[in-house]
Amino acid sequence: MTRKQKRLAIIGGLGAVLAVAAGLIFFALRDQIVFFYSPTEILEKQIAAGTPVRLGGLVKENSCARAGEVTDFVVTDGATDMKVAFTGLLPDLFRSNQGVVVEGAMVGDGTFSATNVLAKHDENYMPKEVVDKLKASGEWQRDAAADGAGAMPEVLADDNCAAKSLAQAVAATGT
Repeated sequence: MTRKQKRLAIIGGLGAVLAVAAGLIFFALRDQIVFFYSPTEILEKQIAAGTPVRLGGLVKENSCARAGEVTDFVVTDGATDMKVAFTGLLPDLFRSNQGVVVEGAMVGDGTFSATNVLAKHDENYMPKEVVDKLKASGEWQRDAAADGAGAMPEVLADDNCAAKSLAQAVAATGT
């Protein structure tokens, strides 16, 4: 066998080993490759308690309850509702009827214990402070038709899901 043939045989063998390794990895992770599961998918798959997963859906309207740093709310996909418990500060974009992805695990009683909450927004989102500065400088260009369609809704005073800012949370605790 010539040097060129040996080199091609080694490269071909390494390629085959890498292909088999990649296949085994993808086979082992086939259920974890998705970004998140809906509440219906989590119930259908009967995910074991303690298994880390991501749950995605909409925060059900008027489903939030706060007790100190603990927030209980319901995530829905329209077909199934799932109760979620989260300890900590919620993101500023978190509110009722807003998309959310929560990371955590199922608990034995059927609730989802979240360790991280990610609020979703559309591509047209712009922080209120930036909008206010653009309006003040006369640079705001969004027309009235787009204003209602793509703008983030204002936080309603009676929305019990509306997140408090860090400054409001600190002021409320008095520290």
